[in-house]
Amino acid sequence: MAINLEVPKKYKPLITQANQVASEMLRPISRKYDRAEHAYPKELDMLASVVDGVNAGSDALGGAGAAGVGSDEKEQTGNKNGSNMATVLSIEEMCWGDVGLLLTMPRQGLGNSAIASVASPEQLKKYGGKWAAMAITEPESGSDSASIRTTAVLDEKTGEYVLNGEKIYVTSGERADLVVVWASLDRDIGRAAIKSFIVERKNPGMKLDRLEHKLGIRASDTAAFRLEDCRVPKDALLGNPEIDTKAGFGGVMKTFDNTRPLVAAMAIGVGRACLDETRKLLKKAGVEIDYTAPAYSQHAAAARFLQMEADWEASRLMALHAAWMADNKQPNSVQASMSKAKAGRTCTEIALGCVELAGTLGYSEVELLEKWSRDVKILDIFEGTQQIQLLIIARQLLGKSSAELK
Repeated sequence: MAINLEVPKKYKPLITQANQVASEMLRPISRKYDRAEHAYPKELDMLASVVDGVNAGSDALGGAGAAGVGSDEKEQTGNKNGSNMATVLSIEEMCWGDVGLLLTMPRQGLGNSAIASVASPEQLKKYGGKWAAMAITEPESGSDSASIRTTAVLDEKTGEYVLNGEKIYVTSGERADLVVVWASLDRDIGRAAIKSFIVERKNPGMKLDRLEHKLGIRASDTAAFRLEDCRVPKDALLGNPEIDTKAGFGGVMKTFDNTRPLVAAMAIGVGRACLDETRKLLKKAGVEIDYTAPAYSQHAAAARFLQMEADWEASRLMALHAAWMADNKQPNSVQASMSKAKAGRTCTEIALGCVELAGTLGYSEVELLEKWSRDVKILDIFEGTQQIQLLIIARQLLGKSSAELK
């Protein structure tokens, strides 16, 4: 079957809107909030309504919660481009503007993707429109989500779950309305007992410890919390409350099948910003990039640029493929991890390579290249580090369990 690599026509207005937001609203304040870490970007309050309009356009185009495409496309190809494809394309554009500002956009948190993935219709109605962060990482569990220590115990008298534990590196945790907390119903059972819970940010049992000072994405706050007898309603548990030793943890992990291509899209957006800026700087320096000539016959800087751009295109196609699979209800765990691993590593290398090619301009604050090289590194780390993604891919391709391949 032939592969069409063009962006679906129905998404072009969405991409145009997202690019306008990125270029006219995010990029101009990018440096300002990089320097003013922990200061809330007030401009985002106005921008939130604009993004809501973009999302409404996405819904009309087969976006969030929609099935996908018009009847003609579905009948002719049997394929669908829906909410995952729309989100990947718009996130790429927004992160071309500024990834830190996107991560602190009201109602656009990673927790929202988790809720959308596994919430019941009643939960979607109750929590829809609210801003949700996601709390997984703990001080002693690192990248191993299965070893989390936070517990959730059902109080039979009140019908509430009581959560106790500690969470770190919670993106937008201080600003969000909700926090999706991963906790274990029974630590003796292991990973199958891990469930996710919706916790209101104002819950008195969720105590803010600190806000982190970071290398990049400084416009986005990153919080550390303590959960001390934090009580949540029984219906705050996302998904099935029963512990299934065969699929329990797998159900929770399905969240990542949706969110990892989104993180890949963030890295792709930053990578494209670096390439676009470097192309301009090379041209200004008299280095022409000729797409009709072999790389070896061109200036060394042009050859390096062409290689980075090719790697970027490969990363983008992998993310689009993973999103397409999700829209078409195809299992995409391997492809989601591949897209995240490829984009995280490649775009980090691209950002550093562009800094090198730009010389003193790349290393100084005259341009945004040095900032982008700091911002992009987190996209190779959170939502599962590079090493964790490679383990996931190897386990699934080789048919090995986590106990067999560590």
